[in-house]
Amino acid sequence: MGAGFFKLDEYTGGCCQLGRGEEGNSSNRAELGAACLALEDAKRQQDRKPVILLSDSACFLSSSQKWTGEGKSPSIHGNPDADIMRDIIQLLRERIEQGLLTIFIKIKAHRGDL
Repeated sequence: MGAGFFKLDEYTGGCCQLGRGEEGNSSNRAELGAACLALEDAKRQQDRKPVILLSDSACFLSSSQKWTGEGKSPSIHGNPDADIMRDIIQLLRERIEQGLLTIFIKIKAHRGDL
């Protein structure tokens, strides 16, 4: 299974292979992997700027939302993709500490539209 991201402003991106099994086996894994790659790429950039992540996965957005904002503190224990979620949470915390805006947006895709 693979994951990737594309940066519209620079016409660049990145991708990686994600395993299944010991690392996690949810259908959400590729979406989380792509978000993690994009956040890691943003961290490496010299000019730190806001990041807007577009995803067609409602599962990704709802699982990520548990760790943002106020409310009860969920446990990552038992999450099939805890390894990637830990990285995403840490990257988001670093962005917040630096005052950098990060927005996740749900988009419609794979609907047969050309």
